[in-house]
Amino acid sequence: MGIINGKEFIERLNRLKNEVWYDGEKIKGEISEHPAFKGIMKSKASLYDLQNDPELKEEMIFFLPDKEEPVGISYLQPKTKEDLKRRRRMIEHWARFTHGMMGRSPDYMNTAVMSFASSASLLKGRENCFPENIEALYKRAMEQDLSFTHTFITPQVNRAQGYLELSDQPISAKVIDRNEKGIVIKGARLLATQGGLTDEVLVITAPRLFLDPDEAFAFSIPSNTEGLKFICRESFVGGESSFNHPLSSRYEEMDSIVVFENVLVPWDRVFYYDNVEAANDFMNLSSFHTFAYHQVVTRQIVKIEFILGVAQLLVQTINVSEYQHIQEKLSEIMIGLETMKALLEKSENDAEIDEWGLMRPSTLPLQIACNTFPKIYPRFSEIIQLIGASGMVSLPTEKSFNSEIRPELDQYLQAKSMNAEDRVKIFRLAWDLTMSSFGTRQTHYERYFFGDPIRLSSNLYRTYQKESHVKRISEFLDLKDIE
Repeated sequence: MGIINGKEFIERLNRLKNEVWYDGEKIKGEISEHPAFKGIMKSKASLYDLQNDPELKEEMIFFLPDKEEPVGISYLQPKTKEDLKRRRRMIEHWARFTHGMMGRSPDYMNTAVMSFASSASLLKGRENCFPENIEALYKRAMEQDLSFTHTFITPQVNRAQGYLELSDQPISAKVIDRNEKGIVIKGARLLATQGGLTDEVLVITAPRLFLDPDEAFAFSIPSNTEGLKFICRESFVGGESSFNHPLSSRYEEMDSIVVFENVLVPWDRVFYYDNVEAANDFMNLSSFHTFAYHQVVTRQIVKIEFILGVAQLLVQTINVSEYQHIQEKLSEIMIGLETMKALLEKSENDAEIDEWGLMRPSTLPLQIACNTFPKIYPRFSEIIQLIGASGMVSLPTEKSFNSEIRPELDQYLQAKSMNAEDRVKIFRLAWDLTMSSFGTRQTHYERYFFGDPIRLSSNLYRTYQKESHVKRISEFLDLKDIE
């Protein structure tokens, strides 16, 4: 079948009838029409339509050997540096269509499935490991253009490093049975973004210092598997009006808790289980992090471009460009943008063939980028707020402009060279980007996208090659006892 279009995506998700709970109620009827999900599903559908656009065909799809069905380039296993750039260009198209606001656009998880499949041989010959099932998932995903969510995180009961769960009933999802049909999972996992809004859920154990063997598993199952439910947080969709809520009405992705009530995972869906060493090695040594970083940094660059555009439009609207403190603030965004672009380009220029024959981007520049973005994004959000100042607060709605008070709004909310309605549109966009519940979730999301920023920094410190620099200083000082 190959790539699907937006209509097919919506129809397939509606047919699944996934068990999704919102505000204490189980969703009934077509999920694509629910107010909390309508906007994001329509936006995702538009992405699938985009990969069918004849004008973008060369940059959105590729063909497998001896296959006639086109496949999305986000599934492409890169063998050359040009392949890497092809992947990036495709990611840029989807990111620009959503302004970088969708952290879980389909290409992120497509990239994850591709990278896991490329590293499947890490599991060969290991006890309770089934690398062939990962490869089968990759093939199935390409053939059907599947969509995925994923969950790595355990419930935050106790975050002490040495914590071992002693509850009578599982809190964190665990294997509670193994039988001729498969493994049985009970418990919960956190933070499945777009949980219940995808074809499948990919469940993988994040590496941990103390890992219970019953939690050392990985698999992918359909989102409508019996016993699987998704419990959603409050929606941050402010409303359906794209005037009032230009971003949240389109890109509110929703986050969910994934609950497993004695869920049977068939053996042909299991990647590994009861193997702590394999669980830790697979996440640490596979190509997942590198290719995921590559996708994420590409999207984040597009997001900074969007922020820069919003900031400059605010500056022009209220005519403050001559102030040096404004120029300094905009320069901060420009410096961040060009730094991220340089790091991404360096990762591609320094790419090398890995042990599985894939052209893998250089990890270090991507690590630097993923340590940089969580720090600069909150600052960029603050810059938007500082430029907009009090103008970010008194913002009438679309309905107000269609009422009898329109003349007053036109008079008192006009800008130097812009009518009141357009000025309010710009400021509502800036507000939705940085101050609404959607905007503040975006800031928090980007701050923790790849986990605790302190751990990211610590990992960078541990893995960075520092020895040559120390040796050079030691030689300069003629030190004798430095190891």
